[in-house]
Amino acid sequence: MFTGLIEDLGTVRELRKSADSVRLTVATGIPMSEIELGESIAVNGICLTVVAFGDGQFSADVSPETVSRSTLAFLVPGSRVNLERALRLGGRLGGHLVSGHVDGVGTVVSLTRDGNAYRFTFRLSAEVNRYVVEKGSIAIDGISLTVNRVTEDTFSVAIIPHTLAETTLKDRQVGATVNIETDIIGKYVERLMGRAPGGEPRSPVDLEFLAKHGFL
Repeated sequence: MFTGLIEDLGTVRELRKSADSVRLTVATGIPMSEIELGESIAVNGICLTVVAFGDGQFSADVSPETVSRSTLAFLVPGSRVNLERALRLGGRLGGHLVSGHVDGVGTVVSLTRDGNAYRFTFRLSAEVNRYVVEKGSIAIDGISLTVNRVTEDTFSVAIIPHTLAETTLKDRQVGATVNIETDIIGKYVERLMGRAPGGEPRSPVDLEFLAKHGFL
């Protein structure tokens, strides 16, 4: 698990593709003495496992599933990426719980100045956007942010100057694509409120139950 608070801006050194996988190598300012073989590092919000490290860089293997659901295929040597190591138990949870499992790809559709901040609006597929709620949490390229507005196919966030300066968002313009991870709680609630294959409710708690007990 991660918090969505970016530790370092890394630089892609190599993206080696084979028939069924990708090996990504990233240069980082994170001390090599603090990295361990097999640990998890979020790269632009994608949870990856360190398979090799040294000389100021680390490598991770990426599955076809991850490539198909994220912007990783668009990275090239020289691309900057947001990096965060896994959350330590007992540490401060400054952002929100981020799993590093990308739900889909969003596209920047507008970027405007809003006081001391910048307002980014992203277009997202309806399949993923249904989990986005106003004032809820969302991870964009691994950055923990608060949703300001939601429509049927877009949502907006406000980016303060510090976040803009310290993350890859400063490189994003209209038309750019980003990795999106919605709040995991909504997905579990939907699953539990759904119906089993035979048509029976998975849980006795449904809309009728909530209305009967005064919650709707």
